[in-house]
Amino acid sequence: MVQKVLFVCLGNICRSPIAEAVFQHLVNEKGLSNNWVVDSAAIGSWHVGKSPDSRARQILKNHNVAYNGKARQIKTQDFNEFDYIFGMDEENISDLNSEAPENPKAKIMLLGDFDPQGERIIRDPYYDNGSEGFEKCYQQCMRSSEAFLNQIN
Repeated sequence: MVQKVLFVCLGNICRSPIAEAVFQHLVNEKGLSNNWVVDSAAIGSWHVGKSPDSRARQILKNHNVAYNGKARQIKTQDFNEFDYIFGMDEENISDLNSEAPENPKAKIMLLGDFDPQGERIIRDPYYDNGSEGFEKCYQQCMRSSEAFLNQIN
């Protein structure tokens, strides 16, 4: 059975594309790529059609994780197409819950709820000067995605 997962952040150029890339990388490594459809989206429309922030792309490259997606905004049908929709912070979750249709198929959750180190909120590194926040985001996404996959499979 194919399961579908969508990662969502505010603009879909930092946290959610990193999470998407990490999750896809993990399912590929585990030989589960035929079992998962992985995507990401934004709450807002500011960056639609754009590549992720250069710092996000660099962090993924540093870890040999491939990614070539472009930002898109979440659509109403996503709530019934995906099995899991992961927000990166409480504001994302609030926005997702208010945009979701009644009785959506998708379970809306914080990705960080699966972090074995207990860091529930994946802080937005967009306004950071350097790339340290992007590395931290990558590590959080890796830990949380790994734990989620281990729980689900």
